Amino acid sequence: MNRLYHYPLSPFSRKVRLSLAEKRIEVELVEERFWEKDADFLRRNPAGKVPVLKMGDRTMADSTAICEYLEEAHPTPPLLPTGPDSRYEVRRMVAWFDDKFNDEVTTKLMGERVFRKVMGTGYPDSANVKAGSRAIKYHLDYMHWLLDQRRWLAGNELSLADFAAAAHLSCLDYVSDVDWNRSEIVKDWYAKIKSRPAFRSILADQISGFPQPSHYSDLDF
Repeated sequence: MNRLYHYPLSPFSRKVRLSLAEKRIEVELVEERFWEKDADFLRRNPAGKVPVLKMGDRTMADSTAICEYLEEAHPTPPLLPTGPDSRYEVRRMVAWFDDKFNDEVTTKLMGERVFRKVMGTGYPDSANVKAGSRAIKYHLDYMHWLLDQRRWLAGNELSLADFAAAAHLSCLDYVSDVDWNRSEIVKDWYAKIKSRPAFRSILADQISGFPQPSHYSDLDF
């Protein structure tokens, strides 16, 4: 049985979960409190980060490397387009969310409001929270600009870029940190993502200490 070591509010874990589900690859989910530096987990990934995917005798780390492995090993349905220019754009957008968005928004909002609590590292830094709240507006506006020209974030076909973005935004949405009224285009894009069968297990996530908001699992929000 395939096994994914993950944390429910890790956007990198969610990106892999979405890819696996879209490709209909069954996997057992094992919640990993990675910050506790469990010795068994560190043997699986010395970097001490989630997700970690075990398939057969292969153990893989790094969410983007995992997703690209899945794309090569299980190419249907495709999450990367065929041409080099189109693939570049998908990879650029994945990096945008996993690097820039994560640094400017996810770590500022989720890191302060959620992970400080679950890790027991003190109270939120209000300056970081304010910075994250400002930055997410810029990112939503950029997404609006992209989606005004394309059907999906990296082109006219659903791709790994959409799953990377949705992974981050769904984590923030769980703690009600997204102003969906800022852009109807972005809101409609997210509603399309949420309605996919691949998203069902994510919408069912329940995180101890953080009750699910009423709108979170509403497909028509």
